[in-house]
Amino acid sequence: MTIPAARRPNEPSIFERRESVVRSYCRRLDCILDTAEGSVVRDITGREYLDFVAGAGSLNYGHNDPDMRAALIAHLQRGGISHSLDMFSAAKSAFLTTFESLVLAPRGMDHRVQFTGPTGTNAVEAALKLARKVTGRTNVIAFTNGFHGVSQGALAATGNRHHRGGPHIPLYGVTRMPYDGYLGDVDTADLLERMLRDPASGLDAPAAILLETVQGEGGLNVASPAWLRRIAELARAHNALLVVDDVQAGCGRTGTFFSFEPFGFVPDLVVLSKSISGYGLPMALLLIRPEYDVWLPGEHNGTFRGNVHAFVTARVALEKFWSTPDLAADVARRSQLLARRLAEMADLVPGAIVKGRGMMCGIDVGSGPRADAVIRRCFADGLMLETAGPYDQVVKLLPPLTTPDKILDDGLDILLAAARAVPSGRESRGSSGLVTT
Repeated sequence: MTIPAARRPNEPSIFERRESVVRSYCRRLDCILDTAEGSVVRDITGREYLDFVAGAGSLNYGHNDPDMRAALIAHLQRGGISHSLDMFSAAKSAFLTTFESLVLAPRGMDHRVQFTGPTGTNAVEAALKLARKVTGRTNVIAFTNGFHGVSQGALAATGNRHHRGGPHIPLYGVTRMPYDGYLGDVDTADLLERMLRDPASGLDAPAAILLETVQGEGGLNVASPAWLRRIAELARAHNALLVVDDVQAGCGRTGTFFSFEPFGFVPDLVVLSKSISGYGLPMALLLIRPEYDVWLPGEHNGTFRGNVHAFVTARVALEKFWSTPDLAADVARRSQLLARRLAEMADLVPGAIVKGRGMMCGIDVGSGPRADAVIRRCFADGLMLETAGPYDQVVKLLPPLTTPDKILDDGLDILLAAARAVPSGRESRGSSGLVTT
């Protein structure tokens, strides 16, 4: 590796000179990363940071898992194919066989697997397009504080005003409804049911109802099991496809492989990306009930629909972490550790709320500036975190699911120290949603 040459004081770096100002994470986490292992990353000076961002949930099994790395290196060394469009390959066959046997079949899911473009927003676009094709309808119901990507169709379903303002064109085809808890004690499933049944409500019959069971970017808002089941029933009653966006909450992040597993329903379409490759390699899937797999050949395509290298690492990830219940048990135990330590921090911040589910958790500290100060203090002390919520007021933790307890405790010690050091300010929470600890 070539280490960047020293530069004169006040001389802009190559990143400042050449990379677009759209960059974001590096504005808080300002270092030049070089190596990583497990839950620890190192910059070019050798300084270590505990990584509780994990590629925004793309590294559920940590950095550079040795078994995935060995399989990928072996594939490369034997001249394994690196790109095959959507043609058949040995690597794709092995992945699909493993995914079927370890994920789909044990859960009674007969879904087909569509390989979309390599990002979550690509898979959301495919889901919306397919739902409209199946039903002949155009309207999609999405929810307040939902985040589904920033390509144009997915962006229409995304609630965040900052992102929605980017294209400077109207965003069509989505009706926004309040998520669980958004209106306090009002049951928003009841509200949706009433509007769907009322022919004068102005709510057009939907092609799909799109939701996250835990709203990651929206502020770690957690939908209750009863609300989720009601939404699933409403989708079925009104002939709309139920689409669960499990891009961030899936692949074990909430404790089970799919975030919806504990609630007694199976979506018509499921969107997966981020950690599905296991190694941080780009890949996205759309799972489709067979009766809705009505695409014409090539009707939804893309050059990178199916990453062969990701097939290799994803197969190993499934075999290593989902052949037994051990990882799920570890996530359940570590979730309790995180909840207990975050409750300690909440006691230090007036009005703070612990939020999330499983190892997708954090704390609403009441204001964006305070959360930003906490994040920056943590980074200075060797811990990488991010924020979420409409005002960036939620300090968000996404440590790898495999993070050893000692590293979790060390990171939470840093976070607790930062909470003590950053002065309290006036609260301006501005977020809502059911919260669990």
